[in-house]
Amino acid sequence: MPTRRLAAVTAAAAVSVLGALPAGTAHADTAKTTGKADAVVLRTDLNVALLNKTVSAPLAVVLNEVHAPQTASKTALSATLDGVDGGKPFNVLRADVATAKAAVDKQRAEGYSNLVNAEVHVPGLATMPLIQVQQVTSKAVCAAGKRPTADSNLLGSATVLGKKINLTAGGTTTVDVPSVGTVRLDLSKTSVTSRTAAATALNLKVSVNPLKLNVSEVNGQVTLVRATCESPAAADEPEAPEVGSQAKPDPKPDDLAETGGSSATPYLIGGGALLLAMGAAAVGLSRRRRAGADADA
Repeated sequence: MPTRRLAAVTAAAAVSVLGALPAGTAHADTAKTTGKADAVVLRTDLNVALLNKTVSAPLAVVLNEVHAPQTASKTALSATLDGVDGGKPFNVLRADVATAKAAVDKQRAEGYSNLVNAEVHVPGLATMPLIQVQQVTSKAVCAAGKRPTADSNLLGSATVLGKKINLTAGGTTTVDVPSVGTVRLDLSKTSVTSRTAAATALNLKVSVNPLKLNVSEVNGQVTLVRATCESPAAADEPEAPEVGSQAKPDPKPDDLAETGGSSATPYLIGGGALLLAMGAAAVGLSRRRRAGADADA
């Protein structure tokens, strides 16, 4: 092969080898933890004892329970229990407005529930609502990088087992109606941590035995208007891309892993350098031969 062609081929091979070396790459972790949000208008966890406790039936019903991203609006909920009212359905809740919303995006998670002009009924109290409320709302907001917030609003008065009470901003109220039963109300319960929040407008602990006839005894809990959330992960500060330097003669394995290289990189660098040296030598030899030929001429 002519010397000039050999030099050109050698140089091209060296460039190909060096060009095959992995370039520096930037690594960015784009995975972010998404937030969570939930809301519910009504949840019951009651036990109904019938016929002097010879028959026991659970009453576990839920109205408008949503998980982000969802919205629900329903104003009536019925349930059926064998042995109650001849097995006919009865309305657990009636309301003018019963709304639950849950929404989440990269920056914010929010749960919201609302109840307007509502009545809650339990078996055994055919004409007397367990509770009547004018309006109650709960809201939980969790924004990325900020402390979550939770609040409940109790507007107007409420009637429990036929007895009118004034709702306060928080605390516990006990309503005892002789020959009917007892209801303990926990008002505006909230809980906040560094990334979560929860708000419950009303939580009722119920013990009802109308006229103590043991025909229909109801015990358990009723939750009205609850919202919860969990914050999305805060966005990290952008990091500068790590670019590997090809000038390093002997990069460490850790550096190679960060820049996209491998254990073969030092050999590729050495091979490229050797080919470049061979090319330079071939070019020099070609020039000397040419100079000698010119001198003989």
